[in-house]
Amino acid sequence: MRRYCIEKSTDCLPKDVVRILTSNRHLLLANLLATLVCINGCSGEGSDRVVSKSTEVVSLSDHSVNDRPIHVVATYSILGDWVRTVGGDRIKLTILVGPQGDAHTYEPTPQDSVALNEADILFENGLGFEVWLDRLFEASDSSAKRVVVTDSIQPRELVFSDSRTEIDPHVWHLPENAKLMVESIMLALESVDPDHTAEYRSRHQAYVAKLNQLDDWISQQASSIPNGRRKIVTTHDTFGYLADAYDFEVISVLGSVSSESSDPSASQVAAVIEQINNLKIPAIFAENILNPKLTQKIAEEAGVKIVPTLFTDALGPADSQGHDYIAMMRYNVKTITESLR
Repeated sequence: MRRYCIEKSTDCLPKDVVRILTSNRHLLLANLLATLVCINGCSGEGSDRVVSKSTEVVSLSDHSVNDRPIHVVATYSILGDWVRTVGGDRIKLTILVGPQGDAHTYEPTPQDSVALNEADILFENGLGFEVWLDRLFEASDSSAKRVVVTDSIQPRELVFSDSRTEIDPHVWHLPENAKLMVESIMLALESVDPDHTAEYRSRHQAYVAKLNQLDDWISQQASSIPNGRRKIVTTHDTFGYLADAYDFEVISVLGSVSSESSDPSASQVAAVIEQINNLKIPAIFAENILNPKLTQKIAEEAGVKIVPTLFTDALGPADSQGHDYIAMMRYNVKTITESLR
């Protein structure tokens, strides 16, 4: 293979590499900046955290130069599933925090910066869910249109006994909220690709019909649980929207909507165990984004069963029962109701 040198460097590179380097210097700069951001600003993950797989890139179609796909970035897997559903073969999708990944504690990569630099639209959850995103977006020098899909949703606010407050970002656990977010996705795609509005609207309408069916099914399942057993014990407070809508109570071991919270003290664990025993709660639930060690310990000391892991802040792998949003919701609700009856 013939080799070429860049300017006066003595390191010679293949011709194709030279072409990429000289035509994509802005991407290399974004790469470098993202790396510096992660070194200086990203928090490390604790030993009990499940680390996300590498950035997921999904190219859905080949298009001519004059009809190229819309380059889209979604911050986490559940949101990415909706974007893929509405966008169809008109988009090239990158998902930053893939299946099984925890967006609360995610550490961006240089590849994320490159994806953002090339993006036409960035879809994000907002409500403090992606605490690392502003820094990454600035470092990437992206000109993508940012769409916060929760802008039309009134969030839950938790007020604690010590006057601390938290906004709950886990809006996706309620199909009514999912419909609002999917509509935001449709409108944003139309705004940058108006020639294909009919396609986006058709896919959106078909998916909303499925969400309506899901809502009805969840209501039926929830009604089968006696009132005294409607208690969902999880590691962090992720099911608040579902609980409010379908009359459950959530008990969080960490006492927070964020999985970033430090491990609970011995007194906190003892208080949760006492509550489980006093309320005669039959089961507690592990989460796919967190190591189940803490949940297992509490279940053993409380003398209750720990049920199959729920999909909370992320989808599961492609071969799992949580491979997409509707499958995830059906699996979670079925597992919860069967365990609490």
